[in-house]
Amino acid sequence: MIRVLLAEDQGMMRGALALLLGMETDIEVVAQVGTGDEIVPTALTARPDVALLDIELPGRSGLEAAADLRAECPECRVLILTTFGRPGYLRRAMEAGAAGFLVKDGPVEELAEAIRAVLRGETVVDPALAAAALGAGPNPLTGREADVLAAAVDGATVADIASALHLSESTVRNYLSAAIGKTGTRNRMEAVREARHQGWL
Repeated sequence: MIRVLLAEDQGMMRGALALLLGMETDIEVVAQVGTGDEIVPTALTARPDVALLDIELPGRSGLEAAADLRAECPECRVLILTTFGRPGYLRRAMEAGAAGFLVKDGPVEELAEAIRAVLRGETVVDPALAAAALGAGPNPLTGREADVLAAAVDGATVADIASALHLSESTVRNYLSAAIGKTGTRNRMEAVREARHQGWL
């Protein structure tokens, strides 16, 4: 049996996925979690063969958890399953060590086959998304620029961002200005929207 850990914050979606995957004769969902912070501790206990992770989770994101799993549970293969087919997300998932990346609107048979494929050592990527990622180019934001933009998501002031990231206000303004220029937008909220749309945040 292929042992699967399922990380999805929406309870109904998580239950439906577990039920559908459980109907496969060779797949068993051995653990289900609703937050990113639960993924690694649960994996260390349940020892899944494959972790099926959503990206947008409370606490740590599925992308952060994928990198954690590579370090803590290297024998566990990671498959990202998301609503958001963004080229930047795909690139970040691969950099984090994910073995696959699928969008949620596909059939469950495709998902079950993807689980089997990543366990065989294959890489599985949604073909349309792979093509889009190749055309999109790399993320132009530096790590610090992305951090500052992420801190600005909820409309935080420059002073709030500076305090949260232990930076001076002038440094925060410089990073915001650079991020606005690189995203081709007019202000920081547009920069946040564009960076999220591209999957850079």
